[in-house]
Amino acid sequence: MRILLVEDNRPLSEWLALTLHRNKYTVDCVYNGADADHLLLTQQYELVILDMSLPKLDGSEVLKRLRARHNNVPVLILTANNSVEGRIVGLNTGADDYMAKPFDVNELEARIRALLRRSNQQRNPILQCGSLSYDSNSLIFSIDGVALTLTRREHAVLETLIMKMGKTVSKQALAESLYAMAEDVSQDAIEVYIHRIRKKLEHGDAAIITLRGLGYLLKQHHEI
Repeated sequence: MRILLVEDNRPLSEWLALTLHRNKYTVDCVYNGADADHLLLTQQYELVILDMSLPKLDGSEVLKRLRARHNNVPVLILTANNSVEGRIVGLNTGADDYMAKPFDVNELEARIRALLRRSNQQRNPILQCGSLSYDSNSLIFSIDGVALTLTRREHAVLETLIMKMGKTVSKQALAESLYAMAEDVSQDAIEVYIHRIRKKLEHGDAAIITLRGLGYLLKQHHEI
């Protein structure tokens, strides 16, 4: 899952990005509203964490422009302003959730998971595709109760597919969910990860289907 983190406090931004990265999120960091607005015009994200007090363009204006473009990406406001009025303004502008600084990182991660489930129309934290299950709280994939051993990239690919289960996911979309802006995006590597994951799914009844020219689809064998 690819997240845009917009926070002008660089030490806080770097610490939070590292924490999210350890929990298998891909994170792009920007430190002002103008850069955030530009990225939200040109890149696709599953979630935005947005500070409201930003240089160049404040967070409320970034949010207004985002929603005016009919972009429905979930937005979690992270700000030092914990007044009732501040929360009302943020939510009325189009934010999906609101947290005040200082914050508990475990609560932040729980809110991120809830927002991602909601945006993918998944209310249950346990996602299921036949014998393959994914606990979005513990981030563990298992087949018939036996945990799968996956690399970080393999995990990210399979997570994207199961979160969008029943929908075709393009190779480009998978690549964008894996790599931050600073990294080289290799679509060819996606085929390698898909091949490795298929091997690890062989003893279950979930399969990754290739739709030529379109992308990949996670389904049960009997649905193929």
